[in-house]
Amino acid sequence: MRPAVALRRLLPADAAAYRELRLEGLECHPEAFAAAWEDEADKPLDWFARRLEANTIIGGSVFGAGLDGVAGFMVPPAAKQRHRGVLWGMYVRPDARGSGLAAALVQQVVLAARGQVEAIRLTVVASNQAAIRVYQAAGFRQYGLERRGLKLGSTYYDEMLMDRSVDPLP
Repeated sequence: MRPAVALRRLLPADAAAYRELRLEGLECHPEAFAAAWEDEADKPLDWFARRLEANTIIGGSVFGAGLDGVAGFMVPPAAKQRHRGVLWGMYVRPDARGSGLAAALVQQVVLAARGQVEAIRLTVVASNQAAIRVYQAAGFRQYGLERRGLKLGSTYYDEMLMDRSVDPLP
């Protein structure tokens, strides 16, 4: 039996916990993010608090207190792009993987997007098969591939472009 997953939108008061988890993801899996640990590690806590205010960031816990995973959602400010939101910054701690937390986070982002956008898009490193399976199970489909989309040191990573439509509110 899978453990219970608790989800909630993170608030500016969660900035310290969010910062810790975000930096862990950037440091442990630098190939999975467009952002770099070096770019965010020295940011003050209020920078992370402002990010929590400006975006919908869902936090999840499997083991009780603290954060075990996060997923962000934002609607682009440009008028011609506001119909498609972006799922970004998805990260689940290794000991919480396989618990259903990743799927629950993605589903919560989809629910948060209802009534705001017509579709959600994301990018994922093409070699990250576990993440791709989670996104596909949530209805995301590949619509493109950006070859050499990320470069880490001398290594390039292709990024799969995925999207899904969002059911309108009843």
